[in-house]
Amino acid sequence: MAPQALLSLSPAFSIPQNLKNPSIFSFKKSPYKLPPILCTTTDSQAPQQQQRSSSDTSPLIAISPPPSTGTGAAAPTRGDLFLERQQSMAAAAAAAAAKKNKKMKRKKKLDGSLILSSAVACCYGCGAPLQTEEDDAPGYVDPDMYELKKRHRQLRTLLCGRCKLLSHGHMITAVGGNGGYSGSKQFISAEELREKLSHLRHEKVLIVKLVDIVDFNGSFLARVRDLAGANPIILVVTKVDLLPKGTDLNCVGDWVVEATTKKKLNVLCVHLTSSKSLVGIAGVASDIQKEKKGRDVYILKLFDTPGVHLHHRQAAVVHSKDLPSLAPQNRLRGQSFPAASDNRTPRDKESVGLNGLSIFWGGLVRVDVVKVLPQTHLTFYGPKALQIHTVPTVEADAFYTKELGVMLTPPTGKQRDDWPGLQTVRQLQIKFEDQKRPACDIAISGLGWIAIEPIRQQSEISGSSEFKLTPGELHLAVHVPKPVEIFVRPPMPVGKAGGEWYEYRELTEKEEESRPKWYI
Repeated sequence: MAPQALLSLSPAFSIPQNLKNPSIFSFKKSPYKLPPILCTTTDSQAPQQQQRSSSDTSPLIAISPPPSTGTGAAAPTRGDLFLERQQSMAAAAAAAAAKKNKKMKRKKKLDGSLILSSAVACCYGCGAPLQTEEDDAPGYVDPDMYELKKRHRQLRTLLCGRCKLLSHGHMITAVGGNGGYSGSKQFISAEELREKLSHLRHEKVLIVKLVDIVDFNGSFLARVRDLAGANPIILVVTKVDLLPKGTDLNCVGDWVVEATTKKKLNVLCVHLTSSKSLVGIAGVASDIQKEKKGRDVYILKLFDTPGVHLHHRQAAVVHSKDLPSLAPQNRLRGQSFPAASDNRTPRDKESVGLNGLSIFWGGLVRVDVVKVLPQTHLTFYGPKALQIHTVPTVEADAFYTKELGVMLTPPTGKQRDDWPGLQTVRQLQIKFEDQKRPACDIAISGLGWIAIEPIRQQSEISGSSEFKLTPGELHLAVHVPKPVEIFVRPPMPVGKAGGEWYEYRELTEKEEESRPKWYI
């Protein structure tokens, strides 16, 4: 066969014009990598079978060219056989490419059908099915954002409205009617949630209980023993990095254990931690692995995560724009009244005292001092944004009405008009024994606490009948918004002074064995 005939069969190959022997020439390499091909021929000179390498495991394709129609000079040359093989390889490569394209189109079609199904696309934060109709229901997404993500096939990376707010630091509850969404059938009430957790007391599980040290009483789930039963508990106390400078954590750890023991829970150990500084986190993980012993592990009512709060805390009654002002970002610094920098002489302080005064803590708390001992100090531990203002009690109502949202904040902005006021009033009769230490703490759920120091140094007072008080008693009236709870507790030993006055209770041998250990 002449070279011109070969060119007419396969223009993809080029043959040099000065080629004298048409049976010996080179072709361009095929761009496809194909399996070896076994060719058969009627030429008696050609081998009957081409053997593959023993290490080659690729499939073998057999191609039988048309039988030769001539012998001698008319018999197929080596060029003819090679050309036929190259044509077969090109055809096989085209078939493989077509098959691959078909698979790719099918995969895209399947992916598209999944993306178009709104029932399958869920928020990757909370898992709620995405929807664009009810803005106060779980899984709501702005319609324009939904269509944009859908068009770019990114619905699986889309956050619902609630999770988006949480990711930007907003605080929204997951329990319907308690400060977050107005209420939806897809949410559950606090009682329903408690009912769902009630099965824990009948099972053998390990419970990890999280408590915020700044809001120890408010974040300690009420009736937790009804849920936990006799199951072992690892108590994790968070945000210890926010305690005042100079605080002895040994004293705080002992104080927490004392408070926990009174609740009669099966606490294995107490960990003082900080997610910001990572203090104590490794110890918590180690104890969980050590104590789970094949049991399921439940983290009970995650109060320490952004957005989770209940109706009895201050965060549930203020507007979302005011929530950042309730979250302390740095170490707490106690605000005392009367202030230590007061220029009055000790004698003047004794003659005036705090009786008959009302102290406002922002617009959220009002403390009426009815009867206290001379030199009594009130120290407020809480958010720095809440300022302290003092007026005579007879003027307190008018002052609150006039300055709410102005000097007394939060609340701020539009919430001032809808603010229900300080509807709850709790009368407190406080007894104390040791004048060298605070009498108690008055803890305001979701806000902080007020340390009541009855007297710092015993001194003689005037014989005026105004100050003839029963030794060992203080009388205060505390005003807060209606659902917010007030707790009276033993004073927490914070600051440098706390380590000086705190006394460790002597334990019996039995108490020493059963008492939970605490760790940092």
